[in-house]
Amino acid sequence: MNAPDDRAARALLLRGFPEIDRHFALLLDDLASEPSDGLVLAAALVSHRRGQGHTCLELPRVAGVRLDELVEEGDGSGARLPDLAGWTASLRASGVVGSPGEYAPLVLDPAHRLYLHRYWRYETDLAAAIRARAIAPVAIDGPRLDADLDQLFPEHGDGSGRQREAVRMAATRAFSVVTGGPGTGKTRTVVWLLAALLGQQPGRPLRIALAAPTGKAAARIAEAVRKAKADLPGDEASKARLPEQATTLHRLLGTVPGSSRFRHDAAHPLAVDVVVVDEASMVDVALMAKLFAALPPAARIVLVGDKDQLASVEAGNVLGEICAGGLAGAGHPLARCRVALDKNWRFADGAGIHALVTAVNVGDADAALGLLRREADAGTPSAGTAAARTDDFAAPGGTGAVRWRRLPSPQRIPDALLGTVLEAFGPVVGSRDPAAALAALERFRLLAAVRRGPFGVENLNRVCETLLDRAGLIRRRGEWYAGRPVMVTRNDPGLRLHNGDVGIALPDPGDAGNLRVCFAAADGSVRSFAPARLPAHETAFAMTVHKSQGSEFDRVLLVLPERDSPLLTRELVYTGLTRARSSVELWADEPVLCAAIGRQVLRGSGLRDALWAPLSADPSRPSA
Repeated sequence: MNAPDDRAARALLLRGFPEIDRHFALLLDDLASEPSDGLVLAAALVSHRRGQGHTCLELPRVAGVRLDELVEEGDGSGARLPDLAGWTASLRASGVVGSPGEYAPLVLDPAHRLYLHRYWRYETDLAAAIRARAIAPVAIDGPRLDADLDQLFPEHGDGSGRQREAVRMAATRAFSVVTGGPGTGKTRTVVWLLAALLGQQPGRPLRIALAAPTGKAAARIAEAVRKAKADLPGDEASKARLPEQATTLHRLLGTVPGSSRFRHDAAHPLAVDVVVVDEASMVDVALMAKLFAALPPAARIVLVGDKDQLASVEAGNVLGEICAGGLAGAGHPLARCRVALDKNWRFADGAGIHALVTAVNVGDADAALGLLRREADAGTPSAGTAAARTDDFAAPGGTGAVRWRRLPSPQRIPDALLGTVLEAFGPVVGSRDPAAALAALERFRLLAAVRRGPFGVENLNRVCETLLDRAGLIRRRGEWYAGRPVMVTRNDPGLRLHNGDVGIALPDPGDAGNLRVCFAAADGSVRSFAPARLPAHETAFAMTVHKSQGSEFDRVLLVLPERDSPLLTRELVYTGLTRARSSVELWADEPVLCAAIGRQVLRGSGLRDALWAPLSADPSRPSA
């Protein structure tokens, strides 16, 4: 029995943790047959780390570390976590920590990774499903595939060889991954792949599902597929067999209202032959595990995405772990299920964006700053500025242009944003046509790395509203006004609105001018709702880089904060820069930018080891 004084003492150890982590840790303390300080600290930390995107707590990485280095609101007491040997011994003796395969609230594997049980289950099941599909036999008409590839890729030496390789790879496997940065032709490759698969069974239906993590990403892949079909060789009847609609993963799996369960699972599989998941880097381990569980045994699945982008907001980095085998995994069957597209069809090699993101992606802060400084020396004055500045440039050439500016003081933010806000958002708030307003909103977006502070999303949205109001472009008399862009922040399956969907409030002429919030549907139509019906949402002149995943804009203004933070990583900078189709402006001070480029996202996970273990090994029991 846990004595009240002992429980109170252990509760004091958890002062710096969020409430949900404290409650979970104290619950396990009550359930334990052998409660201990090590148990409550481990339980609070594994819960806290899951909220930060980790699927597990890697005990060797944190043993002996000061607690306030791991928890943002630490009490500064200097208390340290236990040593590894003593810590693992107390956990195994607690009665609430089991080994892999045992049913217990927490699972401690041989590599000293501590999991919430359900996340150990997600990782284990997902790894087993991917490994099985990586070696699953696939019936294929080889000569027909070769003939179709010759028709689809008639040119040689035009840089499409890697795309052809990707189509052949994906057509001959039950599981495949096509990865590459923006502009490398991922969508075109998917369309060519689907055409090749349709060619394998002419005259017979092929049930194809196009899916993405968010409604916005689903609409983008659907639109991109429709455009790519126009360039597809072959007759119109063959093109008509290709899908033009996409859906969110939640809708594909069938959300059960009021539940985290889906209608489709292993017992009720999807009625599909091929599933293509776009923006796969955004899919967390729980959702990916549920998707694989719902696949029929004979179905193909193709994951498409940019492995270098930010990982999912929720726990896990599935696409990154699949692509992480490197040279060490060259002989593994999983390595033969991946193709990385590396030719950029959007930007010339010397274009500002391409050169900058290449430097950022490899963590070369010196090269990135060198590029910015060289362009600054050769730069020309930007619109609205009186003269060229050494910290403010516009790279020549239009497409791929990059502009860099050091941060203004917080008091000068409105002045610094004025011209951009009026130019970019004037057409948005001034339109009364939903389709035109939504299209105008997609041409520019203000992206921030953080939510709070002078350079965070919350303040930048307030500044945008104030500037537009002062200019007479909006009439802000409360929360809602004509022209207000909003982003949904919580899924509502009943309304078919999903986290990340962006709409705009406009007066409805058929309803006495009352406001309706209009959203673009995947088929190109517009759906509208009364503001009161919307799920949780927020103003979206500015949005976080995390929320921008799955979207692209003609122009982007990316703002980093004035102080360094563990949230600032090269993946965040890369993702923000690559949201721009044409040009990007970067507001950042050198020390913060360099620190961000030098910091990688390292998420605690056992998925990589489970995926890349020899096929003779049990992936649920990684070696220490």
